[in-house]
Amino acid sequence: MKIAQVAPLYESVPPKLYGGTERVVSWLTEELVRLGHEVTLFASGDSLTSANLVPICPEALRLNSQCIDQLAHHVIMIEQVFQERSAFDLVHFHIDYLHFSVSRREQLVGLTTLHGRLDLPDLVPLYRTFPEMPVVSISDAQRKPLPWLNWQGTVHHGLPANQFKFHAEPGQYLAFLGRTSPEKGLDRAIEIAKRAGIPLKIAAKIDRADAEYFETRIKPLLDHGLIEFIGEIGFYEKNDFLGNAMALLFPIQWPEPFGLVMIEAMACGTPVIAYPGGSVGEVMKDGVTGFIVPDEDEAVKAVERIPEIDRQKCRHYFERKFTAARMAQDYLNIYKRLVQREPASINIPDGVPSWTKLAPTSTT
Repeated sequence: MKIAQVAPLYESVPPKLYGGTERVVSWLTEELVRLGHEVTLFASGDSLTSANLVPICPEALRLNSQCIDQLAHHVIMIEQVFQERSAFDLVHFHIDYLHFSVSRREQLVGLTTLHGRLDLPDLVPLYRTFPEMPVVSISDAQRKPLPWLNWQGTVHHGLPANQFKFHAEPGQYLAFLGRTSPEKGLDRAIEIAKRAGIPLKIAAKIDRADAEYFETRIKPLLDHGLIEFIGEIGFYEKNDFLGNAMALLFPIQWPEPFGLVMIEAMACGTPVIAYPGGSVGEVMKDGVTGFIVPDEDEAVKAVERIPEIDRQKCRHYFERKFTAARMAQDYLNIYKRLVQREPASINIPDGVPSWTKLAPTSTT
C-alpha cells in the first residue's frame, strides 16, 4: 500500500527531546516500512526515517528561534500533500483539523488521528462543520465529548518492543516525566514525594505557555532536599530515567487523551501511580502495572505498596497491549476499509447541512 504520513512540524520525527505525537508518527512509519509498505513522510527536514522523507521546513519549528509563524509552514505542507495526493492510496494526517476543508473538496481518501483533548467548546462548531471526516481516537475516553464524529476506531499508541530496556530492579527514586503545565499535576507529584519521604526526579519540558505557571507555582516547590529538577530530556536519557525509577508519578488534573509516558514506563517494568482521568483506566491495569488512586492520600499509600508490583508482569502487559506492531496492524485494518470505500452510515448531528458528505467510509 502507498501511504502518506503527515506529521506536525513542531518537532522532528522522531523528536530530539520532548514530543509525543511526532514520536508516535515515527514508530508507526517505521513499522509500516518494515511490513513492506511504501511510505512517504511529510515532516521537518531534520527528521530521521527509513520512509521517503518530504521535508517541509529545514528543522523542527519549536527549536528554530527564527520561526515566528508556525502555522504558515503547516499551510505549505497541506498544499504539498495535495499536490502529490495521486501518488498515495491513503493519506494519514496527524495535524488535527487543519486539512479538513481541502480534504472535503478534493474527496481525499484520508484518515485523521486526533491526538489532543476534545473537550474544548471551540471544537464543537468546527467538528459539526466537518462531521463526515474519518477520524481515529487514541482512547475511548477521548471520544466522549464528541461521540457523533465519524469514528473509524480507537487505536492505542504502541512503541517498538525493543525501544526500552527492561529494568528488573527498582531504583530509589520516584519519577515525573512530562510538561510543567497545570493539567499534568507536577505540583501534586512533588507533594506526594515529600509526604512519602522518597526523592523525586523531574524531567519536564517548560513550554512558553507554561513559563509563568512554572515560575510562580512550581519553582518555589523545588527548594527541597528530596526534589531534583532535571529539565527536558531526550529518548536516550529517558530509558534510564524511567527504568531506574521506583515508580512513575502521573497525578493528572485533566482528561488525558492517552498518556504515552505510562506505556514507556511499563516497557521498562516501572509501575505507575496515576490519578483517574481520561485514558488512564484503559492504559493501566490496577494492581498489575501500578495503582490508580483518587487523591494524594491514596497516592502516598500506593508508594508504600510499590513492592507488590511485579516488574516482569508490568513489562509483559506492555508487550501484550502496547507495541508498535499491534498499533500498525490496527491502522492497516482501518486503511484497507477506507481504500475499499466500504459503505458506512455517517451520523450527522442536528443543525448540520445534509450536503456535508464525503465518499463512504466505514465505522466501528
